[in-house]
Amino acid sequence: RVKTQAANPSTRQQQAEFFFSDTYRTHLPEGAVRYCADNNATYILKQLRRGDFEPELFLDLHGLTRAQAKREIAALLNACQREHVSCCAIMSGHGRGILKDSLPHWLVQHPAVRAFHQAPPHHGGQASLLVLVHLPE
Repeated sequence: RVKTQAANPSTRQQQAEFFFSDTYRTHLPEGAVRYCADNNATYILKQLRRGDFEPELFLDLHGLTRAQAKREIAALLNACQREHVSCCAIMSGHGRGILKDSLPHWLVQHPAVRAFHQAPPHHGGQASLLVLVHLPE
């Protein structure tokens, strides 16, 4: 799991909290799960698919509830920004598909997400997403 390193517990909790709506559903294209924010070149999707980006942080959602998964995803994205990590991987697994199906719809809601694509086989394939994160300047 990703741990935040804020000065106090309440600040750490605020950094880890981000509201992901379960009712928001974005339109995702057919085929591999992918998304690119409007202000980014779509070429980064091809780079993600090919594995040109190497994830530095990994999050495994196996065994988590939806609420736990949302907190961990928000904490991961905050950790990426804080530690200047531009690419991370989130493994949802196959299972019953609850987290796997919700994950892309949650990610498009977060302002730190530049793009994501189904991971290449060596990073989990269909059970994982590679995520590019906006880094603070």
